[in-house]
Amino acid sequence: MSEHNPVSGLLNIDKPKGITSHDVVARVRKLSQQRKVGHTGTLDPMATGVLLVCLGQATRLIEYLMTARKQYRAVIRFGAVTDTLDADGQITAQNDASFLTKQQVQEILPMFLGEIEQIPPIFSALKKDGQPLYKRARAGETVQLDPRPVTIYSLTWTAWYPPDLTLDVTCSPGTYIRSLARDLGETAGTGAHLAQLTRTANGPWLLDQAVSLDTLEREAQAGRPGWQRYLHPPDRAITHLPKIVLDESAIIHVKHGRQVQLAPLEPDGASANHLQTKPDLIRAYTPAGEFLAILKLTNADENTWQPKKVFQS
Repeated sequence: MSEHNPVSGLLNIDKPKGITSHDVVARVRKLSQQRKVGHTGTLDPMATGVLLVCLGQATRLIEYLMTARKQYRAVIRFGAVTDTLDADGQITAQNDASFLTKQQVQEILPMFLGEIEQIPPIFSALKKDGQPLYKRARAGETVQLDPRPVTIYSLTWTAWYPPDLTLDVTCSPGTYIRSLARDLGETAGTGAHLAQLTRTANGPWLLDQAVSLDTLEREAQAGRPGWQRYLHPPDRAITHLPKIVLDESAIIHVKHGRQVQLAPLEPDGASANHLQTKPDLIRAYTPAGEFLAILKLTNADENTWQPKKVFQS
């Protein structure tokens, strides 16, 4: 398979420890022989778990995948602070955490539920004045960072083997689990860092459904297209949007980027609950079931829709 015979779709990859998300993209680009490849949310090198990688036309849907809730299993180690806030960094402070009890730690957790303000790590890919923060940090610069609003929906206690606490975290996109570990440590009075991290879900994409990078590479190196059986259709990225089937006249208009006036949307399976909120985006299909476009509502009174992204087969 090559650029002359492109493929499009999503891979749910279980990122291995010790490589960057960019490394995963590079390896998928090589094994698939596709140029257009991108991921939907960075995992640090020490982290493992769900990393969604898009190929071909599916790269145009990355923005819709990045807004989903994330779930993690995190091991937080009290008593040691590192410069990167995780186990890959240098220890900058060591404190006695032997006094911490299960009850004390449990009393801290509710403070970090709901909408909170969080200061991101200085060692991160976030940019300030056009330059990634980690480059400024490595240059020894002192950068003042403003707190950002994030939401932590749940913190589920999993294990306590002092000084290590294992939590299952469900949070909004943009939440840094490293920052959560730092803040828990500061509240406990001992300091802490993130010792291990696995992303267990990105929206509906689950870890137990992910494929390893090694499996994909073995299939590709054998000269077989078998790796493609792990490829999900591009429209799996937007199943949360209501679905509509267009007639031939509307299809022609959409393919040419022209507005279309549609009949009122009817509830359709998983999309039914979304119709209660009068969606401004829908996914459109041909009568043959081919995914055609994302349409944006431009006039609610006349039910007029403008093609936002068109996907030619």
